[in-house]
This record gives sequence, C-alpha cells and structure tokens, in this order.
Amino acid sequence: MPDMSVKRNAMPLLNIEKRKTTYEEVALGYSEQDALSEASRCLNCKNMPCVKGCPVNIRIPDFISEIKNKNYEKAYDIIADASLLPAVCARVCPQESQCESKCVRSIKSESVAIGRLERFVSDLHIKNAESPSPAPSNGHKVAVIGSGPSGLTCAGALAKKGYKVTVFEALHTAGGVLVYGIPEFRLPKEIVNKEIDNLKKMGVEIRTNVIIGKTFTIDELMSEHGYEAVYVASGAGLPNFMNIEGENLNGVYSANEFLTRINLMKAYMPESSTPIMRPNKTVVVGGGNVAMDAARCAKRLGSEVYVVYRRTEKELPARREEAEHAVEEGIIFNYLTSPVKITSNENGYVNGVVCQKMELSQPDESGRARPVPIEGSEFTIEADCVIMAIGTSPNPLIRSTTPGLETNKKGGIITDERTATSKDGVFAGGDAVTGSATVILAMGAGKEAAYAIDKYIAEKQGE
Repeated sequence: MPDMSVKRNAMPLLNIEKRKTTYEEVALGYSEQDALSEASRCLNCKNMPCVKGCPVNIRIPDFISEIKNKNYEKAYDIIADASLLPAVCARVCPQESQCESKCVRSIKSESVAIGRLERFVSDLHIKNAESPSPAPSNGHKVAVIGSGPSGLTCAGALAKKGYKVTVFEALHTAGGVLVYGIPEFRLPKEIVNKEIDNLKKMGVEIRTNVIIGKTFTIDELMSEHGYEAVYVASGAGLPNFMNIEGENLNGVYSANEFLTRINLMKAYMPESSTPIMRPNKTVVVGGGNVAMDAARCAKRLGSEVYVVYRRTEKELPARREEAEHAVEEGIIFNYLTSPVKITSNENGYVNGVVCQKMELSQPDESGRARPVPIEGSEFTIEADCVIMAIGTSPNPLIRSTTPGLETNKKGGIITDERTATSKDGVFAGGDAVTGSATVILAMGAGKEAAYAIDKYIAEKQGE
C-alpha cells in the first residue's frame, strides 16, 4: 500500500532572475529519484479514473507501475501506444484539469504528478532509444492538411497501419502551433523536432510551403493526386480582435503575430532578420495560455508587462502553473479589467490603454460569471505595445475553396462524432473544428480521425 504521507514532488525550475532574460526551458524535469518517489504515490486504482480524464486514454497506472520497477522503456511504450507526441504532451497539456483532476489522491491531498512522470520517461526515451522503422505498406494514400498536434497524431497513427501519408504544411517549418505558438521556455523546439523526425522515420512525408486552397485544393488532392482520404487539421490561425478604437495603431499585435515572430522567426535573437518591437511597457489582453506566453515573451524582451483580464483570478483559463510562473517573473495582473480604447501619440504609435473596471454578474452561455462594466471606473495604463490574446478562429481559405464542406457560423468545419465532414472522404479535427483548444484535445481528434479513415478506406474496398 502506498505511503499516503508522501508529498507530491515539486518540479525543479530555472532560477527566476535567469529566466526573465533567457528562453531556456523553465521546468527542468524530474531526476530519477524524484520520479521514483512520485511514482510510489500512485494507488494503482482498479477502475483507473485518471485514464477517463485523458483525451487519448493513456493507461496511466500501468506506465507508472513500470516506473516503480525501473522499466522506463516499457513505461514509454505504454504511453506511446496511445500518444504520438508524449514528450510534447507532458509539457503543455493541462493535466491538472484532465487526468490529474480524476486522481483519487486529489480527494484528500495532491494528485499524482502524472504529466511530470510522462515527461521523465519520454525524455529518457528520446535520449536513448533507437529510431522507429516504417510499417509494411498497405498500398493506400492519405493526405493530412496541417502539421500541428492533430495532424501529426493522425499521420503517425495511419503510418503505423501502413498508410502512405503526406502532411501538407503552409509554413516553412513543420509543427504548427507547437513551433509558432508555444515559446521555447515552455516547449523546446528540439523536442518537437525529434518527435517530427520520428514520424518521418515511420514513413510520413512532410511537405512544407504548401497552402491547401492555393497550391492545391482538396478536390485536386483526391482527383489528381490519388489520395483516398483527406484529414483537415489546419488549426485556428485567424486572430480575434475586440473591435475597439485604436486596434489598428502601430504597436498593436495579435498574439499570433507576436508569438510567431518570437518563436518561429527567432526575432528575439540579435542576429535575426525578423523585426520585433522591444517595448518599455506592454499590455496583454486576455487570460488564457496564449496570453501567458505572450506576456512572458514580452518580459524577456525587457518590457514591463501588464495582463488585463475581465474576470477574476478564479476564472482565469490559463494553466495555474503558467500563471504562477508569470507572477514569479514580475508580470502584473489586472483582474476585472477590460480595455475600451487604445490611445496614441501624434505619430500614430500606442501610448496607452483606457480600461474599465468590471464586476461579475450571472453566468453567460459559457457557464462563467458574466463581466459587467462599472460606470465611471475608467483609468489608463501607459503602454507602447498592446498584444491582443483573446482567441482565434479557423482560417477561411479551406472552407472557401472546398465545395460541399459545411461549416458553422464561427467558421469551424462541421463533423460527426467520428470526425467525418459533409464531404465524402474528407475528415477534420482539432482547432479547425472546435476553434482554439488544447494540444491534447487536438491529438485526441487526430487519433479518432485515423481510426475513422482506416475504417472508411476498408469499407470502400469492400464495396
């Protein structure tokens, strides 16, 4: 019986002062001793509630049991059987609201640190394991649009079954949001690149600089290039704005643009040819993980940073540890605050954000308390940079160039419960369907789509 008095092992972190100026990974990972101690806390519950909280259904107690026995590669195999990107998921998935929230230990104490244990065995595997090999070909071709977590997961799952999979990526680098959206200090690109290299060794072809809807249409992929099915995993790259006065001023960024310049184009590096503003004072609007990433990147550019969020800390949608890291790094949070206007100097550059205080009222359609403005509560935050991090929507290009593909009023592709769209042979998942969500939910959709595509092609053969 596990010792119930054993406390959850803390994650070793990079020194606070150092991380304000560097893009080195903040969370340093468990040592073997940490991992063994943490694994010992698992109760190995027979009904495995933690598995029900995992969107890809990793057999969590089983892999933790292998850690207890120091069978680290076997632990990895159990994880990899369900997850194609384990080292990525371990770093960026909101375990606290998924698998760890179902942990029985959390009823009376802290849950088992499932994500940290997943990272421990995944990082060991990356260091020591041999490269995978392609599965025997089954003679069928599938196209995947987008190389983010959903597309890569679908591609990997199909490659394991012997499909010839081609992933089409619009940008010059594969990885989608994993490379353009999530900063190096949270997800090192070396980790992403190794996971992608493994997929290539499994036989997945990745073609970059290909814009579906411009370079090829979906119909052309199927009718002229021989793909029997297409999975649309193009993400949600269209930034949302508040439509307030001053959003078109110099110094206003969408979080997508700001993070792409930082993460994909390395604009923070002195030798980079990509320009980036180095502001003195930055206001980040929003409270999700993207807002935290943008705020922490701005801090590393030397800026004083304010996050304005219209609800309270309790409703903050960002992962708790990301918000805690932001506070540790000196970022200032203004809760119950919403921008109403961005002001400028005589040259058209941002010089301030007029904000209004809010109070919470009855829940809105999302189930969260609705923020209501307080009359006469306006105040101004001086700033020379504003980053809008209030969500994204699916890019309209694919829906506008694909006849017969039904979408909803927000631009998301409509699918059934098995990821099939209204167009025969076309499947979709991840943010292209749901709008911006989490990496692990996108991966779950990619896994489901691979299953559905395999079944679809098998049934077509039997006709």
